[in-house]
Amino acid sequence: MISTHILDTSLGLPAANVVIVLEKKDQQDQWNSIAQGTTNTDGRIAFECEKAIGIYRLNFHIEDYYKKAGIDFFFLDTSIVFQVLSTDRKYHVPLLLNPYGYTTYRGS
Repeated sequence: MISTHILDTSLGLPAANVVIVLEKKDQQDQWNSIAQGTTNTDGRIAFECEKAIGIYRLNFHIEDYYKKAGIDFFFLDTSIVFQVLSTDRKYHVPLLLNPYGYTTYRGS
């Protein structure tokens, strides 16, 4: 139901081996980790999780990615918070990344 991919726009390549943690906010406004994984060689990951309406957060651990690549960078870990309003569709939340900036959008 929830997937993402990372494209390193400075290299024009997928960002492989990036750890991503998926969390869901509970009724007490606490974040609970519900899944974790690492992007594949195409920079993609799909989380097998319960289909549930709510507020979610993807935490991208990009610091290790840039350190391993030996690239100077500004941002450490990047989080994207979004809402799931319907369980009838998939939610794809891509991250376009470079050492000094990032952007995202709701994909399909």
